[in-house]
Amino acid sequence: MTHVYINSKCICVIFDSLKINVLIQGMNPNVFYGKAKTYKAQVAMPPDDSENEDGEINSDAEEEGVVESLQGESEDESEDEVEDEDEETSGVDSPQEGQHGDGSNIVDWFRPYQREKNLNWRTRRTILPVPQWKGTLPKATYVKHPVQYFRGLLSRSCIQNMVEQTNLYAIQLDPNKLLKVTAAEIEQFFGICFYMSIFGLPGTRMYWKFATRVDCVADTMSMHRWEAIKHYLHLSDNSIQPPVGDPAYDKLYKVRPLLTSLLEKFNEIPMEEHLCVDEQIVPFKGKHPMKQYNPKKPKRWGYKVFVLSDSRGLVYNFEIYTGKIPPCDGLPDIGASRNIVLSFTSIIPGNMSHKLYCDNWFTSVDLQVIEAKRKIHCVGTVRANRLPGLNFATDNEFKKRGRGAFEERETLVNGVSLRAVKWFDNRPVTLLSSFASANPTTAVERWDKKKKTTVEVKCPSIVTTYNKGMGGVDLLDSLIALYRTKIRSRKWYHRLVFHMLDLTVVEAWLLYRRDCRDCGILLKDVLSLAEFKAEVASCLCMEGKATLKRKGRLSLGAPAEKLKKSPANAQPCGIIRYDQTGHWPVWVEKKGRCKFPNCSGIVKVHADRNCFLNFHKE
Repeated sequence: MTHVYINSKCICVIFDSLKINVLIQGMNPNVFYGKAKTYKAQVAMPPDDSENEDGEINSDAEEEGVVESLQGESEDESEDEVEDEDEETSGVDSPQEGQHGDGSNIVDWFRPYQREKNLNWRTRRTILPVPQWKGTLPKATYVKHPVQYFRGLLSRSCIQNMVEQTNLYAIQLDPNKLLKVTAAEIEQFFGICFYMSIFGLPGTRMYWKFATRVDCVADTMSMHRWEAIKHYLHLSDNSIQPPVGDPAYDKLYKVRPLLTSLLEKFNEIPMEEHLCVDEQIVPFKGKHPMKQYNPKKPKRWGYKVFVLSDSRGLVYNFEIYTGKIPPCDGLPDIGASRNIVLSFTSIIPGNMSHKLYCDNWFTSVDLQVIEAKRKIHCVGTVRANRLPGLNFATDNEFKKRGRGAFEERETLVNGVSLRAVKWFDNRPVTLLSSFASANPTTAVERWDKKKKTTVEVKCPSIVTTYNKGMGGVDLLDSLIALYRTKIRSRKWYHRLVFHMLDLTVVEAWLLYRRDCRDCGILLKDVLSLAEFKAEVASCLCMEGKATLKRKGRLSLGAPAEKLKKSPANAQPCGIIRYDQTGHWPVWVEKKGRCKFPNCSGIVKVHADRNCFLNFHKE
C-alpha cells in the first residue's frame, strides 16, 4: 500500500516499509508551475529491476540501477544532452529513513560499479598520437565461387538440423502426414526465397501463375511443396523447450541453433582495424513482446539487433535484444548499453590497437577506460551528463560564435587520457575519445540557408575520424534492404530466419569483395549484390539436384519411347477472350481437342457449328 503525505515543506511517500523523502525548498509557486527553469529537485528512487509489458527496459536508469537527478531542460538543449540514465548519486541527499533493515543505504543498491564522482578537466590544444594498428589480414590468392562463400557461413550441419527438426515438427502436428523433406529441398527452398527477394513480386504464388510465372522458381519446385516446407520449417524441438520461469528459458529458443551456428562462423572472420557498434531493426509489425519501436530508423517497428561490424559493413558479432541485458562475466556492470559493447569486444584480439566507434547511447567514460586497458581505442558521440565535472560553454554561446566553433578538454582517469570536444555545426555535438583530438582542424563544406550557397566550416579532427569509422551497420542495413526477403508468415520466428539468411548473403558478398581487392580484380569485373545473390540462388536450386518430377503412372513393362508433349497453352482471361480484337484461327497439321467448353470433339471445320466464333462470344 502506498501512503502520500503533503505539506508546505515536504512530500513524504511511503512504499510499505520503505519511505522516500523528496525535499522541496520553500514550495515556490513559480517552480511548481514550471516557470523557473533553473530549479532542481533531487529525488531518490527505490530499486526496480522490472521490465515493462513489452519486455523493453524503459531507460538505462532501470537497467543500471542508478539514481537520476531531475533537471529542468533549457529551450536550446540539443538532442545529445537529453536527460540520461547515468546521473551520479553523489549529489543526492539520501534521507536517514531510507535505509534497509541491515543498515545499508538505499542508494548503495544502485552502485554496482564505482565511478568517478567528478573529473578534473583541463583545456588542451595538443595533438594526440594515433596508435598504430599491429594486426594484419590474411591475403587471398584466389576468388571462390559465390555459393562457396555462402556455404562457408551456413554450414551443412545447420541445414541438416533444419531437415531433422522440420520433419519432426510435421510429425508432431500430424503423424499421418509425413513431409520427408531432404537437405537438397531445404537448399532449393532457400534458393527460391533468394529469387523472390530479387524479383520482388507482391505475392509468392505469382511465381507459379501463368501471367507472372518465373521459370527459375516454378521449374525448381512445385508451389504446394514450397508452401508445405515453409509451413513446417522448424529449427528446434518444441517438446523439450524450457517453460517460462525456468532458468534455462530462452526467448529465442526457436531460432537459437541458427544464431549459434552463424555466430561461430562470424567470430572466426579476421577483423579489420576500424570497428563500430550500432543497432539495427528487423522489420516486423506482428504481435510479439520482443518487438521494439525506434523512430530514428527507416523501419521503425521490428526486432532490435545489436551489431559489431567494420566500416565496410562486415559483421563479426551480433545479439538480438530480448529484454534485459546482463553484465559480462568478470567485468564490472557499467550499464546495459555499455555491457553490450563489452560483450562484443571480448572477441577482439587484445593489444592490437583496434579502433572502436560508438554513438551516444553506448559511449561513456567508464567504457573507454576499460577498453583502453585492452588497447582498444574508442571514439564516439557522448551525452553531456555522462561527463561528470565538465562544463562546456552553453549552446547559446556556441550559437553566437557561429558554425565551426569548438572547445576541447582533457582528463586523466586511471592512467587513461581522454579528450572531450564540443563542436557546433547546425547544432552542438559532443564527442569523447581515447586517441583522437580536435587538432588538426580541417574545412568542410556546408549549405548556408541565408546566403543560399555552400560555405566552409572549421571541423575538428575527431569529428572527421568519427565520420569515417562510424556507419558500417547503417551500410549493412542498406545492403540488406536492397533485396530483402519479404515473405509473409504467421510464425514470428520466420521473420528472423529470413533476415539471418539475407544477412548471410550480404556477409558472403562482402567477403567476396575483400578477396577481389586482394587479387587485384577490377571493380567492373566484380559481381554486384544482385548478381551475387542470383548466383547463390541458382546453385542452391540446381547444383546436384534433379529437375522437378512430374507425377505419373509407373509402367510394369519395358520402358516405351517417351512422347514429347508441348506445354499446354493457358486460356486467356475473360476480358481478353471477349474483346474481339486480334483473335485469328491457326491451321495446324496435328489433331487437337477443341477448347470450346461445350464441345468435346476433335478440332474440325463443321458446316453446322463454329466453335471458334462461339468461344470468343459471351
